Amino acid sequence: MGLFDSLLGRDVKKFIKRKDSDAGEAGRALEEIRSSLYNELRTSEGAKRQQQRFCGPIVALTFNFMVAVGIIMANKLVMGKVGFNFPIFLTLIHYFTAWVLLAIFKAFSLLPASPPSKSTPFSSLFSLGAVMALSSGLANTSLKHNSVGFYQMAKISVTPTIVLAEFILFRKTITFMKVMALAVVSVGVAVATITDLEFNLFGACIAMAWIIPSAINKILWSNLQQQSNWTALALMWKTTPVTVLFLLALMPWLDPPGVLLFKWDLSNSSAILISAGLGFLLQWSGALALGATSATSHVVLGQFKTCVILLGGYLVFGSDPGIVSICGAAAALCGMSVYTSLNLRDSSHEKQNLPPLKPKANTEESKEISDVNNTTSLV
Repeated sequence: MGLFDSLLGRDVKKFIKRKDSDAGEAGRALEEIRSSLYNELRTSEGAKRQQQRFCGPIVALTFNFMVAVGIIMANKLVMGKVGFNFPIFLTLIHYFTAWVLLAIFKAFSLLPASPPSKSTPFSSLFSLGAVMALSSGLANTSLKHNSVGFYQMAKISVTPTIVLAEFILFRKTITFMKVMALAVVSVGVAVATITDLEFNLFGACIAMAWIIPSAINKILWSNLQQQSNWTALALMWKTTPVTVLFLLALMPWLDPPGVLLFKWDLSNSSAILISAGLGFLLQWSGALALGATSATSHVVLGQFKTCVILLGGYLVFGSDPGIVSICGAAAALCGMSVYTSLNLRDSSHEKQNLPPLKPKANTEESKEISDVNNTTSLV
């Protein structure tokens, strides 16, 4: 041992000790980063910050738009080619699939933490789940019994309903320029879809019954995420069981009989499962969009989707909806552009008016401050 020490020398031994200490410090720093990141994701405040960091308004709206277009194609395949004419049961499959996926996330500790139960009453979560069942179920039923034009006309009336409901519930007002932009959007979408306007008494009743739950659903989703520390996935986990129960109650009233006689072969089941997967993504992306923007912006996004599909069919596939419909869609897109620019300007002004954040004290300084405060209180 003495020979080994003499061969190494003092400088070499100091160098090895310094390297060992550096490696230990690096390991401790890595462990601290890992624990801080884990704590960030396992608290409702940290999970909310991560969602706001990685999923801003543009990302959320783009994600929702792409999934919405995809699920339209999937639902047309399911209800058209496959012949699955049970809209409430299809919605139930969507939400049950979402519930199973969220349970898997929960089992692998991938589900963001929820805020404390005292911060959000159970009645609010129960009401949101019930309203969500009515909104989604009645929307699919309305789409089955109405033409696309009448369905879009009903969606237009959701916008003023949201503005009125937010004013009554939260005293929230919008500027005159935004009102004019929304009016242009509504008139443009109405003109673009009026060529496909067909009236059906039962379908009209379903559409009118869908308007209020749809507006309240978007307002509650947006308000709970923006006012509390709820993330989209955590809120979905809490409300989806209630939605499933209410959809089960709606099935005997709104779905036609014969669901058990449907031909559940591999091809049909695969198409329904694809629609269910896209339904989960649609619910998640819609919740992200409502948390990042507002209920009114989310409705405007849906109308933007309608106009893009109409103009895309005209430009890409050579369809001819008529010059009136094309002009209406173009006017609606102009109104949406103005409304979006006004929202971006307001959000930038709000960020500029926010007070600067105070730097956080380190752990030792905060501990010393707390010790001094405790000593002062004892004195």
